[in-house]
Amino acid sequence: MSRDGKVVTMSQESQPATALAEAAATAGHAPSVHNTQPWRWRVLPDALELRSVADRQLAASDPEGRLLAISCGAALHHARVALAAQGWRAVVERRPDPRDSELVARLTDPDRVPADPDAMRLVQCMQVRHTDRRPVSDEPVPTTALEQITRAVTDEGGRLQILDRDQVLELAAAAGQAHAVEAEDPELRAELAYWTNRAGAGTGLTAEVLPEQPPQTTVPGRDFGRPGSLPIGPGHDQAAVYAMLHGDEDVPDGWLRAGESLSAGWLTATRLGVSVVPLSAVVEVPGTRQTLRQLLSGIGFPYLVIRLGIADPAHAGPPHTPRLTTAQVVDTSAVR
Repeated sequence: MSRDGKVVTMSQESQPATALAEAAATAGHAPSVHNTQPWRWRVLPDALELRSVADRQLAASDPEGRLLAISCGAALHHARVALAAQGWRAVVERRPDPRDSELVARLTDPDRVPADPDAMRLVQCMQVRHTDRRPVSDEPVPTTALEQITRAVTDEGGRLQILDRDQVLELAAAAGQAHAVEAEDPELRAELAYWTNRAGAGTGLTAEVLPEQPPQTTVPGRDFGRPGSLPIGPGHDQAAVYAMLHGDEDVPDGWLRAGESLSAGWLTATRLGVSVVPLSAVVEVPGTRQTLRQLLSGIGFPYLVIRLGIADPAHAGPPHTPRLTTAQVVDTSAVR
């Protein structure tokens, strides 16, 4: 698939390098914190390397690289699904070289297999998936949808805890505290201003995807420091479901797996007509991250909070965020 959204169908005679390059291009649709797209792919004759890009890490709000790893994990899962949709299977090596922290993963030994119909449907979902920060409608999320989304997360090694009403109120208090802490930090404000003023850069958040005013919701959304142009309407989040993506260890490998799990859950949600909004501010601040861990009874580590809901069908949602070109994120010099 090319970066402009057109599907590129490879023939049965396609070479592995072609399949790997196409998978890397398709992975450009993956979600990332502030749409930083902090990844770069290198295509080899029989392997595909995924590397993180330090220049697109959020140094102020994500100094440990937690959100960077989650973003790269989402891209890795997108690439894996794209390969399966085209009838390829590869061995995935996560963080294969301890001496090279920027080498996130390597896909090796590509082999022909029957194309996966489920993966084909998920590739279609990649093209329409987006983040809609408007309040959700009053329509509840079906229980069967929540079960399928949770199963998709679990199948990728992550865990998703659906929060009950009392936990949502605790989340709301923590989110408000996190936003207050970040609003007082000049480095965080400057970083956010940078990633929301990137018109024409292919990264960042444009005004069209940011709310024109803060929505009146139980759990406050991030204050981006500037109003956008996305109409929010009169809705609320009373019918929304909040969930916590978490795992057993607060380490880079766990964060990477969390990104793969997030991608799987988000694409499944998209297929089922469920809107997903990631809430990362509450995990960026150490104090509120600890509050989230208490919601897990101290037996896991929170990676990300997500809001699930049914978008208001009467109003057009936001456009897709801009994307870097394939040439900017996929290096094919080794196979030319």
